[in-house]
Amino acid sequence: MINLTIDGKLVTVPEGATILDAADALGIVIPTLCFLKEMSPLTSCMVCVVKVGGRRNLLPACATKAEEGMVVFSDHPEVTKARRTALELLLSDHVGDCMGPCQVACPAGMDIPQMLRYMSEGRYDKAIETIKQDLALPAVTGYICPAPCEKACRRGQVDQVIAVRSAKRCAAELDLAETYPYRPDIPRKSDKKVAIVGGGPAGLAAAYYLQREGISCTLFDDRIEPGGMLRYGVPEQDLPRSVLDAEIEQIRGLGVVFKQQVRVGRDIPFEEIRNAFDAVFLGIGKASPDDLELLGFGKGNKTLAVDQNTFQTDIPGVFAGGDVRRGQKLTVRSLADGKKAAKSISRFLNDESVAGTMRPFNTRMGKLEPRELELFSGPSGNRAGSIERTKAADRSKPLDKAQASSEAAFCLHCDCRKATSCKLRIFSREYEAKASHYSGKSRSFIRQDDHPDLIYEPGKCISCGICVRITERQREKLGLTFIGRGFDVKVAVPFDKSMLEGLAGPVDKIVTACPTGALAFKEKPDRSKNYITTKHEEHEE
Repeated sequence: MINLTIDGKLVTVPEGATILDAADALGIVIPTLCFLKEMSPLTSCMVCVVKVGGRRNLLPACATKAEEGMVVFSDHPEVTKARRTALELLLSDHVGDCMGPCQVACPAGMDIPQMLRYMSEGRYDKAIETIKQDLALPAVTGYICPAPCEKACRRGQVDQVIAVRSAKRCAAELDLAETYPYRPDIPRKSDKKVAIVGGGPAGLAAAYYLQREGISCTLFDDRIEPGGMLRYGVPEQDLPRSVLDAEIEQIRGLGVVFKQQVRVGRDIPFEEIRNAFDAVFLGIGKASPDDLELLGFGKGNKTLAVDQNTFQTDIPGVFAGGDVRRGQKLTVRSLADGKKAAKSISRFLNDESVAGTMRPFNTRMGKLEPRELELFSGPSGNRAGSIERTKAADRSKPLDKAQASSEAAFCLHCDCRKATSCKLRIFSREYEAKASHYSGKSRSFIRQDDHPDLIYEPGKCISCGICVRITERQREKLGLTFIGRGFDVKVAVPFDKSMLEGLAGPVDKIVTACPTGALAFKEKPDRSKNYITTKHEEHEE
């Protein structure tokens, strides 16, 4: 047996074990992209490098044998820098969007592509579940959102953008019409209590997402009915009050207590609220200096100081969001503030670090060339170009269920099929790698989808060789191989044959083992999920 230390922790491993094996025994996560346990190390990615005492150069943990008395450093500034550099070099040649342009443009970060896929399949129960992960009032926004997502939709480069707002409105109103509309699973009730001050979109969203976590919320509002400017500022013809009332009732149905015609600071002292609750969220809209003085934020203050990432104010346990923070009257932004603030409040109540939310890591292809667009919108593009574009997507009219499903089918699936399991994305986020650090001419976008079970996007391939090894072991007649040399090397089927000709046997193993989204299943989301947890993952929305 061999004894060594990694990051100051002693571990004993059998003869022949690697540093990576020793780290695994200690529960220390060393990132790997080109490593697969049942294969000999490939050492092509160099993301697993570590520092070893007495050695001049960093060494790959996957291939370096453990030695008696070895002192290894994995959590070290030099190691972190080297891993980041390795990731950035891989990203410099990466061609693909992690997130669809529509999701990037959405102020709430809603997973629009997933919603559309569910709708195209007629799975409206899953569509509304996806929507409500990020939007507490989807039907409301279906009426009044300015739809920045549609402005970013890549489908517009082909013919016309997807009618995202109308499709979302259809899904939300279908759910409202159900006898038993969508209701999230709520964990066991917490003993913590939060006061929500203000019944506008930010306050309603904060109450919704806190109550979803089992945290009891009481909402104080000075109007006769909740809704804020949605009720008292938006004309009835733009937003039917019946829709607003129905969505507020869903929030009330989760257990939120509404106290109307109560002005905090006037009818009840703010200090009394602070003493009676474990945390407070202020969603009071655009506040005047008098409002802030009533709430105890000092005489003469014109604005409320709010941390832009954590939503904390200068007063411990008091958070704020919406127009009081931004001064921008955009409902979807206020709803996003409420959700993010709820996350920070939840962490505060659990005595965890209130670090705010990390932006999801994303690579972007930008505007595509016409021939690249054809790969998205042609017959292989997820039905997108194989049927005549319907006229039903008139932005001035609502869509019925059949029209919404048809419209959703035109989504080009710009987002990565393995966005949740791509190791390149996960580790790039963890090591704060910048996709544009090493700029240069990138490869063209290519998509090969002649195979019935998988899609291959060479621009996402890091030439790790895992799939090549697997096809060799599976004794494929052609399989996959490296073609070319140096920077021009690529993985492909020999003799310019198709993926269907190259991969005649089962493909589950090569798709699952691929560390990026280069090899992905065709529309089998549950099958392709391979979640990997990292130490920073809990901070991401």
